[in-house]
Amino acid sequence: MQPRDLSAHSPYVPGRGVEEVARDLGLDPNDLIKLSSNENPHGASPDAVEAIRRHASGVHVYPKAAHTDLTARIAEKWDVDDEQVWLSPGADGSIDYLSRAMLEPEDRILVSDPGFAYYAMSARYHHGEVNTYPLTREDDFEQTAAGVLDAYDGERMVYVTSPHNPSGSVMSLAEVTTLAEAVDSGTLVVVDEAYGEFADEESAVSLLDAHDNIAVLRTFSKAYGLAGLRIGYAVVPAAWGDAYARVNTPFAASEPACRAALAALADTDHVERSVETARWAREYLAAELDAPTFESAGNFVLAAVGDAAAVAEAAQREGVIVRDCTSFGLPGCVRISTGTREETRTAVDTLNDVLATLELGAHA
Repeated sequence: MQPRDLSAHSPYVPGRGVEEVARDLGLDPNDLIKLSSNENPHGASPDAVEAIRRHASGVHVYPKAAHTDLTARIAEKWDVDDEQVWLSPGADGSIDYLSRAMLEPEDRILVSDPGFAYYAMSARYHHGEVNTYPLTREDDFEQTAAGVLDAYDGERMVYVTSPHNPSGSVMSLAEVTTLAEAVDSGTLVVVDEAYGEFADEESAVSLLDAHDNIAVLRTFSKAYGLAGLRIGYAVVPAAWGDAYARVNTPFAASEPACRAALAALADTDHVERSVETARWAREYLAAELDAPTFESAGNFVLAAVGDAAAVAEAAQREGVIVRDCTSFGLPGCVRISTGTREETRTAVDTLNDVLATLELGAHA
């Protein structure tokens, strides 16, 4: 017996972890700086960690109350109805819920290239098909409604990532509005704001009152530092919010995750510190790295280094882990997450040494 044909499904390629690199290179994990997965260098809010400890004895109970409390708190934050908030195990879970709610077999979605691989993966899991629209280095990965609409052909779902991963570019709310008003009435525009806290742009949640074909994805993995708990959500139009009960995985958002997220939402100082550090590090990377960078509104910077695989490998040997963007279709670029000030300075010094060494080697 075999599973169904999965040949069209490519596995997700994550950034390399500290333990993995340390084991492969025989290094001490404590000597490594991981800037490959866009994690929060300040970790989780201490209040979130304490909430996990405080509620640990209740993990034998399904998280019904915690789920309800967190849903209500998020709804209050965005001034939407509770039914519009779809909690999920990470924003990835919300992508699956939207695929279940929207896609019939052979329905098509439209995603950016390069972009987040899981949009396409989820659609294919649900027997959908995938088309792409280009974001190019030559245009600094500029995101416009016209650029999307040039490739649009009536797809059931259109994904916009703002800030975009891995480039960091944004689509303005005016452009999102233009896109939502131009697509067919049966098309859902999904705006993924996983990195939204780091950007100056207002959230597309503000557009939901006037548009019934926009959904917004958010996560606690980045600015809130809860990546290991897998907790995120979608905010959907009021008219079909009740579809959640028909498509979600029962109790998918765990008790510890819900309790930690509630505490993290209340700790605004931690989020503000995380955002301020990321914005400082973006500017430092752009100013001090000896390679061209692209303007970013996320907690990472994309740099054009020539041979991404060689740079990433050499940097790892020197204790700095960055993301080789070959898997995004950008073999000339690495993505560097924003670390603490100390981590960022060390990473820049290391990368500059690596770039100089590789340049000298190329001309030897």
